[in-house]
Parts: sequence; C-alpha cells; structure tokens
Amino acid sequence: MSLSLRLIISLLMGLVALGGCDRQKPPEQQANVASAAADQGPKKGLDTSHAGQPAPDIVIKDGEGEDTALSEFKGHPVLINLWASWCVPCVKELPTLDKLAAANGPVKIVALSQDMAPLASVAAFLAEHGIKNLDVWQDSEMAMSDKAGAPVLPTSILYDSEGREVWRFVGDRDWTSAEAAKDLAAAK
Repeated sequence: MSLSLRLIISLLMGLVALGGCDRQKPPEQQANVASAAADQGPKKGLDTSHAGQPAPDIVIKDGEGEDTALSEFKGHPVLINLWASWCVPCVKELPTLDKLAAANGPVKIVALSQDMAPLASVAAFLAEHGIKNLDVWQDSEMAMSDKAGAPVLPTSILYDSEGREVWRFVGDRDWTSAEAAKDLAAAK
C-alpha cells in the first residue's frame, strides 16, 4: 500500500475517532446540526451575501510558526482558501490553487489549513502532494472558519485591497478555469 494511501486511511480513521469535524458539540447535537445544515446550509457555488464585510481580526501561523494577523494582507486583494488534509474536495482543488499561485497574478493566494495537527504535518502534506507554489499557513483553532461563518470546507473567500469581502465560493473549484478568472477579476 502506498504511503499516500496509508496516510489518507490513517487521517480518515483519526477523524472517525474524533467523532467528526465539529469538536465543540456532543455527538447527538452534531447529527442535528448536520441534518439542519443539509436543509439550510450553504449551497455550493459563488455567494455574495457577505460582500462588504471586513475580514475577521484573527491571527494565523505562517510556515515558520510565526503569528501573522490577517490584517497584514491589506493593501492588495487576497483569496483565503479554507482547507484541511482530511477533506477530499479540498485536496482535489489544491493543485489548481497551486497553479493559480504560480501565475503570480494580482490576487495573493492564502491556502489556510484548518488542520489541528502540528504545523510540520501541513507542510509535509503539501510537499507530498507536489504543491510547490502555495505558502504554508495554518489556523489550527479554526478561527477563520468560525469568525467568517464558513462551516463548509473548502470555502474560499475573496477580499479586496481594503480587506472587505467581495465574494466567497463554497465547495471545490477549478481555480484555473475561465469562470474562476472572471470571478477573481472582481477584486480591486
């Protein structure tokens, strides 16, 4: 069995052992929340209902483990992609985010891991999957997901140069597509 397959199986087993993604609610509440989310939760696709809201005032870790305030990204547009190594759709879209980052366009790409594992495991995961152009960022407390109201992974949020939300995309996406390029052009 390949190392990647063993890693994925181990991560999935760990997730099952943790009782799911929502570590703040007892299991019976998780089932109720999951059922309600299926009925009323965010739909996959582009969402402009949060447009104009400021980016949350949170601190994340860079690849060296240093604290970085989200406000430090002000001055140019930024796409914050919330992902986790155990999230299959997240892993599926990482290569297209990597290509987008390699293009060095006007929008800074921040792939923000929501994994609770040590920071080194996030860097190792990206390296193992051939992701070379995305910097390592981690939010192990999931503050961004919480404060931005993004309960689904992956969710990508585009902020303008003033730090205001332009739109968010819920679910995985091909970030190299013409449609994604058109949507990203909305950032100023």
